[in-house]
Amino acid sequence: MSKPLVALLSGAGVSTDSGIPDYRGPNGLWRRDPEAEKLVTYAYYMGDPEIRRRSWRMRLKNRTLRAQPNAAHRAVAELERAGVPVRVITQNVDGLHQLAGLSARKVLELHGTARSYVCTACRARGPMEDALARVEAGEDDPPCLECGGILKSATVMFGERLDPVVLGQAVAISKACQVFVAVGTSLQVQPAARLAGVAADHGARLIIVNAEPTPYDGQADEVIREPIGTALPALLRRLVSEGPG
Repeated sequence: MSKPLVALLSGAGVSTDSGIPDYRGPNGLWRRDPEAEKLVTYAYYMGDPEIRRRSWRMRLKNRTLRAQPNAAHRAVAELERAGVPVRVITQNVDGLHQLAGLSARKVLELHGTARSYVCTACRARGPMEDALARVEAGEDDPPCLECGGILKSATVMFGERLDPVVLGQAVAISKACQVFVAVGTSLQVQPAARLAGVAADHGARLIIVNAEPTPYDGQADEVIREPIGTALPALLRRLVSEGPG
């Protein structure tokens, strides 16, 4: 018998053990500090060179690019190596699922990636390290080398829409999976949160791993409140041992 497709929606809680704080959540830095939130708000960023300069300085100090995968990331990669069909839909921008060894094609990054930059004019992309090296060399607001346009992190800023193609793929996976695991996410930020409901409505077994209650706990087949670093590896090992069904 074929193994069930496991879809995993990962939020900020998956990466906190890697030293990455929750910036975007309801109690995250961007929400608590309006001035800091401006640094990742598209309209402010595009309209104010000083905001951009502060944003680049923030990126230099950001821990995301220095972070390493933790036990939760490694457990998901091990699930793939065990031969279980798995797709990760992540709200995180840190790239740690891929760094842990999960195939890049198995990961959908709903909010983009902090590991690349993109030109807002010509859409040229490149490694974030290249842009940061220019900042360290004295360019406080480095323009695009292709067209002179404004560069930004290849993440979805406040005020930007999610990529409709990526979101469409996420919805399709949520409809097709047999098991949907929502881990480290409050399931309060739309449209990502509704994916749990989409999966449940299409017959998936819904499992929620999160420290706090979520709006979808009532639809879940299982709710786990234990620390993610131990709970997720144990859960995924159990899914492997259970086999089809």
